[in-house]
Amino acid sequence: MFSILNEKLEKIVGSIRGKAIITEEDLNVTLREIRIALLEADVALSVVKNFIENIRSNIIGQKVLKSIKPDQMIIKLVQDELIKILGSNNEPLNIAKNGLTKILFCGLQGSGKTTTVAKLANNIKKESKKKILLVSVDIYRPAAQEQLQVLSKQIEVEFFNHQNFKSVEKIIDDATKYAEQNLFDIMMLDTAGRQVVDEAMMTELKIIFQVFKPQETILVADSLTGQDAANIAKNFNDAVTITSSILTRIDGDGRGGAALSIKSITGAPIKFIGTGEKIDQLESFHPERIANRILGKGDIISLVEKASENFDQEEVEKLAKKMSKGKFDLNDFANQLSQMSKMGGVSGLMSMLPGVSKAQKMMAENNISDDLIKKQVAIIYSMTKKEKLDPDIIKASRKIRISNGSGTRVQDVNRLLKQFLQTKKMMKRMKSMDKSGIPSDLLNKLKNNLPPSFN
Repeated sequence: MFSILNEKLEKIVGSIRGKAIITEEDLNVTLREIRIALLEADVALSVVKNFIENIRSNIIGQKVLKSIKPDQMIIKLVQDELIKILGSNNEPLNIAKNGLTKILFCGLQGSGKTTTVAKLANNIKKESKKKILLVSVDIYRPAAQEQLQVLSKQIEVEFFNHQNFKSVEKIIDDATKYAEQNLFDIMMLDTAGRQVVDEAMMTELKIIFQVFKPQETILVADSLTGQDAANIAKNFNDAVTITSSILTRIDGDGRGGAALSIKSITGAPIKFIGTGEKIDQLESFHPERIANRILGKGDIISLVEKASENFDQEEVEKLAKKMSKGKFDLNDFANQLSQMSKMGGVSGLMSMLPGVSKAQKMMAENNISDDLIKKQVAIIYSMTKKEKLDPDIIKASRKIRISNGSGTRVQDVNRLLKQFLQTKKMMKRMKSMDKSGIPSDLLNKLKNNLPPSFN
C-alpha cells in the first residue's frame, strides 16, 4: 500500500533535502508536485485541495522559508498533515465495560464485509476473551448467512441462526434478546451489501440503524475503489452515522487514495486494515506509522510488533545460544524463511523498512519475492538431515538430487547455499537478539538508517 505515492514523495522530498534556502518558486514547484502525486494516488480532489492549502498556510504562517532548516520544516509539515488526514491516533473500538456492545457493519457488495466481521471478531476474541455473537440480516442472499456461519465455526464464536426470517426488524429483536439473555459481551450485525444508488436498500439500512441502535457503526470499504471511496463514505455517512471504518485489500492497493480520503469525508477514524485473505490478517491502523511509510521513513515499531507476535520466544533464545557458539545451520535458515512468510512475506516486511521504494527496487532487481522464499524452503526440505547440518558436503551429485526433489534447478540450489553463507556471516556479526527475534544490532541499524532530516 502507498508504494506509488511513497516513491513519488521520496523523490520530491529528496529534491529539497539539504537546501539551506528555499525560495517561493521552489515551494510552488514542490507543492505542485505533491498535488500531482496525491491525485495520481487517487486521493479525492477535495482532500488534495485542503491538504495543499493547509501546508502552504502553515509554511507561510510559521515563516518556514526563512528558518535555519527550511527543508526539514517543510518535510515535517507534510508529515503532520498526512497524520492529520489519516487520523491523529490509533483509536480503539467503542466497547462497553459492562452490558452488551452492539456493532453494525455496512458497505458495498464485494467489499469483503462478511469476512471482515469474522476477522474483527477473531481479533477481539484473541485480545479480550469477550463472548461474541455474530448475526446476519442479509435476507436476500442465504449464501451470505452460510458464509458467516462457516466463519464463526472457524474462529469458534457463536452464530445466531434465525432460520431465514424475512423481517430484519424481527431478526434484530430476537438476536438482541438472545444475546442479552445469554450474557454476550458483543453482538456483531452483518448487513446486506449495498449499491449506493439503491435507495430501497439504503432506506432499509436506516431502519436497521434505528432499530439496532449500535455503539459502533463500521463502514467496510475496499481500498481498491480509490477516489470512489470518498463518495461511498459520504453516502453511507449520510444514511447512518459512521463511527469508524475498516479498509480491506490494502495488500493489493499500491496507491492508497482510499485511506487518505475516507477519514476526511466521514470524520470517523480508520481503525483497522485488512492485509490479506486469511482470518488473522487484520491489523490496527496507526496513522503516524502509515505517514512514516508514505514518506519512506519505514515502520520499525510495527516490524518489531509483528516479529514479537510471530516468533516463538523459546526458538529465538535457542537460536541466540547457537549463534553465540558460532552455529547456524540450514534448519535455522528454513525456520527464519518460514517466519518471514508468517510476518506478511517479503513485500510486507519491506514496506516497513526505511527507504521502502529503494528496497522494493532492490527486490525487483534481485528477483526477491514470496515465491522465491517458498522455493528456498522446498529446497531445504529436500535435503537429508546430514546435509542440513553440514552444507559443505553438498556437491554436484547431491545438488542434482536436491533440485529434482524440490522441482527446482541446480542454479536455485547454488543460490540458496550462497544466500545461507551470507546470512551465516551476518549472524556471526550480530549475535544478540531482542525479544522480537530480530538481532539487536540490525534493529539499531534500521532505526539509525533514517534520512538525516528525519532523525
